[in-house]
Amino acid sequence: MHDVVDLRSDTLTLPTPEMREAMARAEVGDDVWEEDPTVKRLEAVAAERLGKAAGLFVASGTMGNLVSVVSHTRAGQEVVLDLDSHIFNYEVAGSAVIGSVQMRPVRTARGFLAPEQVREALRPANIHVPQTGLVCVENTHNRHGGTCCTPEEIAAVAEVAHGAGVPVHLDGARLFNAAVALGRPASEFARHADSVTFCVSKGLGAPVGSVVCGGPEFVARARRVRKMVGGGMRQAGIIAAAGLVALERMVDRLAEDHANARRLAEGLARLPGLRVDLARVQTNIVIVAVERPGGPAAAAAAAGELVAGCAARKVALHAIGPASIRCVTHKDVDAEDIERALEALRELTSRWQDKGAT
Repeated sequence: MHDVVDLRSDTLTLPTPEMREAMARAEVGDDVWEEDPTVKRLEAVAAERLGKAAGLFVASGTMGNLVSVVSHTRAGQEVVLDLDSHIFNYEVAGSAVIGSVQMRPVRTARGFLAPEQVREALRPANIHVPQTGLVCVENTHNRHGGTCCTPEEIAAVAEVAHGAGVPVHLDGARLFNAAVALGRPASEFARHADSVTFCVSKGLGAPVGSVVCGGPEFVARARRVRKMVGGGMRQAGIIAAAGLVALERMVDRLAEDHANARRLAEGLARLPGLRVDLARVQTNIVIVAVERPGGPAAAAAAAGELVAGCAARKVALHAIGPASIRCVTHKDVDAEDIERALEALRELTSRWQDKGAT
């Protein structure tokens, strides 16, 4: 049992005792000089898991995406991606600022580009328009509630992009959640992508870091860009050691987070004024829409009341929109915590039922 049930994000996980011990004992060197043995081991293990030739340890998923986009593209090119993608919405326009590339967001049904959408978004050979430099796919998809796309869907998108000479980057911040949920090796998702990044610091529980994987030439370019943006971390083996434990010990247990998310989603769907699309609850993210009589303003006010009311009951939630709440399960949220969260929300929404639920 935890003092606070923190459902705001899986970035809030705390390192395990095994991780802390590994960090304390880590053999280190200067990673900018490529002399940190623990970092090199993490990069090699990550690359092998994803079926790629090389890996690069970076500080965060955002940094991983940034160095990947910049390494694949040239200034003035365009990146095709989903409208709700993390790269477009939550990475401070880094690709535009550092890489001087333009985003071309496409609205999708589930967060995943369809091959025909990619084909339509690719720019023709015309002096008036930017060249398409990259296609990005996000799996699992954050804003669409942790939904997964299959390796076959990624392959279909890659076939169109590669046919036009355009590389594909996979933002796999929670890629191992997709692998566990669909029962497929992570390498199958990465096979048709030219680069992939995943976080060891979310559901896998490490305190810091992500790994970018791809071919040797791509990783060499990415290493240079990492240095450009201040990502040379010197004796980084101290944190890479936790990442190794994450990959070796924490992948299979992600299924527990998925089961807790499903339990939470089904409980929320039964409460008045709350709507959950259960078909989208595939992994560890639950998106809750708040609906109240009186329109959007009333729904937004009610969502705010829920977040504040839960906080007062030691349940932390995250509002991702005026009337939308995201809940994320992780290793530091157990089945008992899920029941505590549901009880808090039952108590708060029962007041709405008295006034007439939607």
